[in-house]
Amino acid sequence: MNSESILVVNCGSSSLKFSLICLSTQHTLLTGLAECLATSDAKITFKQDGEKLAVNLSEPFDHQVAIAALIERLETLQLKDNIVAVGHRTVHGGEVYSQPTLIDNDVIQQIEKLASLAPLHNPANLIGIRATMDAFAELPQVAVFDTAFHQTMPEKAYLYAIPYSLYKEHGIRRYGFHGTSHYFVANQAAEMLNQPIEQTNLITAHLGNGCSISAIADGQSVDTSMGLTPLEGVAMGTRSGDIDPGLLLHLERTLGYSIEQVDKLLNKESGLKGLSQMSNDCRTLEEAAIENNDEKAILALDVFCYRIAKTIASYSAALNKLDALVFTGGIGENSDYIREKVLSHLLLLGFELNEQQNIDCRFGQSGNISNSRPCLVIPTNEEWVIAEQTLQVIKEQ
Repeated sequence: MNSESILVVNCGSSSLKFSLICLSTQHTLLTGLAECLATSDAKITFKQDGEKLAVNLSEPFDHQVAIAALIERLETLQLKDNIVAVGHRTVHGGEVYSQPTLIDNDVIQQIEKLASLAPLHNPANLIGIRATMDAFAELPQVAVFDTAFHQTMPEKAYLYAIPYSLYKEHGIRRYGFHGTSHYFVANQAAEMLNQPIEQTNLITAHLGNGCSISAIADGQSVDTSMGLTPLEGVAMGTRSGDIDPGLLLHLERTLGYSIEQVDKLLNKESGLKGLSQMSNDCRTLEEAAIENNDEKAILALDVFCYRIAKTIASYSAALNKLDALVFTGGIGENSDYIREKVLSHLLLLGFELNEQQNIDCRFGQSGNISNSRPCLVIPTNEEWVIAEQTLQVIKEQ
């Protein structure tokens, strides 16, 4: 029983990310990524105990082929028979799902219906669900929704100031994303602060190529920066974040942009990439800013950090106390430069940077980088949350 493990799957339209996690031993047994699916460059890479193995996939280069390669590897390593369930990262659960859910035909139909709210994500998630249900027909499958953690937001936080009928009839509202990450680091922060999560108030900043900020009161999400889609909120790697809605009309009416061009502009050509005209990779921009004094790189990072700080500060309206600010995600966990710039805008909230701790808290190292009000750096582990919640669901059956 101690060797029981959960296979965690995160499926994209042309990728399949996976982790095999044994919760009882707190060990990740195998991780990997199948990428460039549906092309002749399709390959799958396995990682185990620091070792990598890359395998080219055969025709038709699809998700089923990737799953077959994963099963073959699991069998070679004698890990397949210990898998007790498959947990799926599922992006949008709408208002239907506020908890992890055992997948059946009804759940699949609901995820399909919600695809209109997440057209880039839910259909891809379904591909992974169907592929693994075929491959692991004997195992229970569980959907863990990115939006679920934010279902505790009050109406004043999730409603847009548009005709109420659009919400009631079409579900147009703010949902929020990165829920498993915000949930994980909130609980880790409560432990570090040595207080119950039910009595802990936090602002959590998940900063990566996609970014979101959440206000957490007594362990529950009460506001978050992403909205109906992951485009709302702070500036990100390639996403614009918040803009004047009139800009969309201006692009269409004055500049002749199509809907497709607007979508591409705001989702793939904006943010750090658009402002810098260089890259969406924060590391590249930091190097250009620090070593070459590149003006556009500096500008892009200034806008990025200011928008993040402004959102963090705005959540003082959502909380009656603040126990800590938390940085997580690829940038939040590793960029002392970004953290320092963000905190420089938050002096009114009482943060005093500890420069050495800020430098030390990188590459998996947790810690407090403030000499005053706690500011914590906590590496996230969304796969671990999905594995835990999947096991909890199947034990309740």
